[in-house]
Amino acid sequence: QVQLVESGGGLVQPGGSLRLACAASEWTLNYYAVSWWRQAPGKEREGVSCITSGDYTFYADSVKGRFTISRDVAKGTVFLKMSSLKPEDTAIYYCVADHFCSLTTMGTYWGQGTQVNVSS
Repeated sequence: QVQLVESGGGLVQPGGSLRLACAASEWTLNYYAVSWWRQAPGKEREGVSCITSGDYTFYADSVKGRFTISRDVAKGTVFLKMSSLKPEDTAIYYCVADHFCSLTTMGTYWGQGTQVNVSS
């Protein structure tokens, strides 16, 4: 059973920053495409960013220029650095792994999610 674990969520003021991390419990993410999705209350899940196994990156228009996805190969971990956060970024953020990168099609392996609240 593949298990992904997200961390780094929390409460932050508008304009602030957070860094989310995603790791797999028993294997490495290095050979997978990893994406971040989010779901706000009452809304559908939205693809936010994705990084391929070759480190190509993709972003939703809503976060482009504010979020940065990256991979630490030594740690087998994928990060999402979120800056200039807005209240509308409030959501549960999920890490997703698969062999393809997509912000429109949900991948196979999901974490339990980490809550991000942007509020003053």
